[in-house]
Amino acid sequence: MGTETLLRNQGESEGLYADVCKIIASAQSEAYRAINVALVQRNWLIGKRIAEEELKGKDRAEYGAEIIKQLSDLLTRDFGKGFTKTNLYQFYQFYKCFPNIFHSLSGKSILLTWTHYRTLLREENEEARNWYEKEAADQQWSVRTLERNRRIRQANS
Repeated sequence: MGTETLLRNQGESEGLYADVCKIIASAQSEAYRAINVALVQRNWLIGKRIAEEELKGKDRAEYGAEIIKQLSDLLTRDFGKGFTKTNLYQFYQFYKCFPNIFHSLSGKSILLTWTHYRTLLREENEEARNWYEKEAADQQWSVRTLERNRRIRQANS
């Protein structure tokens, strides 16, 4: 007799499997949220640190490009994928576009996912970007919904 059959045959344990499934799903959901917050915070802090370093350079554009290249090479060597020059520039842009995101978190009910923020970074209009950020958080938009709403607005512009 299999475990599945055993659980079904015991009246007292009828809801056991369903309850355990809910516990597992809840724990997974909480873990995903915690990982997302850590990822968003990591990327923002990396962007902040790059911005601080860039300010030290005399010829900022050339200095910044060289710093990004060296940093990318070292981080890729030590931590693997995910630290390309493109990604590091995106982290920098993330910090520049959302400089107060972690200073005002107590006022925000939801921190969006990194994928949401990557989508928002493609919005050049700061006012529109801030509006999309607020709506995505308030309405709990998926990334697809956010992208679709941006495309609709751009098509109507």
